[in-house]
Amino acid sequence: MTVRLRGITWDHERGRDSIVAASRAYADAGHDVDIEWEARSLQAFADQDLDALTRTYDLLVIDHPHIPQAAHAGLLAPLPEGEARGVFVGRSDQSYRWQGARYGLAIDAAAQVAAYRPDLLPEPPRTWPDVLDLARDGRVLWPAKPIDAFASVFTLSSALQGADAGRDGFAEPDAFAQAWDLLGRLRDLVPADCLHENPIQTADRLAASTRWAYAPLLYGYSNYARAGFRDNVLRWTDIPEIDDRPQGSMLGGAGLAVSARTAHRDEAIAFATWVATGEVQRGVYAQAGGQPGHASAWTDAALDELTGGFFADTRRTLELASLRPQHPDYMAVQDAACERVHRGLLNREHASAVLADLDPLFASLGAVHARR
Repeated sequence: MTVRLRGITWDHERGRDSIVAASRAYADAGHDVDIEWEARSLQAFADQDLDALTRTYDLLVIDHPHIPQAAHAGLLAPLPEGEARGVFVGRSDQSYRWQGARYGLAIDAAAQVAAYRPDLLPEPPRTWPDVLDLARDGRVLWPAKPIDAFASVFTLSSALQGADAGRDGFAEPDAFAQAWDLLGRLRDLVPADCLHENPIQTADRLAASTRWAYAPLLYGYSNYARAGFRDNVLRWTDIPEIDDRPQGSMLGGAGLAVSARTAHRDEAIAFATWVATGEVQRGVYAQAGGQPGHASAWTDAALDELTGGFFADTRRTLELASLRPQHPDYMAVQDAACERVHRGLLNREHASAVLADLDPLFASLGAVHARR
C-alpha cells in the first residue's frame, strides 16, 4: 500500500523544485511513498508557526533558528545520525542540533555572500573601502529589509569582533560601532528602496538591468548563476574581507525535519535521510535547482560548472560563517532585533543607542554559548 505524506517548503525554485524532483526520484527508485508538497512565501518561511504546521504536515523544510523552540516543545522527531557530522558544509549540521539531538538535516546551505554581473564588472571588490568606492559610482545594491538588515549587522559585528554575535549581549561596542558606521555609509550610497528589499528582489534587479553591478551582502542563490534562469547571469563570490578573511557571514540555509505528530514517522525519516545523502544532494536535488548542504556537492566539478563557480567561489564564506544563538526564545528576540536595527538605519540613529537596546535583548537568552 502506498504511504502518502504531506510536506511544506518555501516558494522559490530553489526550495520547491528541488524537493519535488527528489520526491519523484524516490518513488521512481521503488519506494512506495507519495509526497504532496505545498509551498509558502519566503516571509512565511521566516515567520513559520511550527505548532500548526506539524499538525498538518509530515515533512517540513524549515529555518534552523526555529529548531530549539520546536524541539523544546516536542514538535519534531529526533533524526538518526546517518552520515558523519563533517559531511555538511561549514556549521550547517550544527545548526539543526539541540541538546545533543539532531532535529533537521541540512539539505540546503546558504550564508550572506556577494553577487555581481560579470559582463559589467570583470572583478568584484574584495574589501569594504572598494565596495564603498563602487557604491559612490552608483553601481551597488544591498537588500536591507528588517531581517536582511539585521543579518548584515550580525555578519559585520561577528567579523569585526572575531566571534559570533549574540552571545552575552549582542556585540562588543567597538565592533558594533564599526559595523554600524560601515552599513550607514552603505545605506547612504544605495537606492533608498533597498531598505525594503530581500535578496531575491535584489538578485532579480541585478540580473535585469545594466545599471547595477554588485551586491556585497545577500543570501546566495545559485539559481541566478545558471544559464537561462534570468536574462543575465550573476556570479557569486565571498563577502568582502575583514582581516584578510571573508568571515562572520550569518549562516542561513534550510533543513528537512519530520513532524513528531506524523503517523508515518519511519517512512518520513527514511525519505529525509535519503534526500540528505551526497548522491542525491549533488544529483537530482541540485540538478532541479537546489542548493545542497552536503559537502560533496560543494566540490563537485560538474555542479560547479553548471552554476558558474558558485560553490567553489563562496565556500570559504560558508566555512567561516557565524551561527545565531540556539535557544527556545531566540525567534522572539530576533523579531525585536530586526525591527530595532531597521528603525535605527532608517532614522540614522547613533550606534550606541541601537546597541543599548540590542544588548539586553540578547542577554535575556543567557550565555547559551561561550564566545568562540
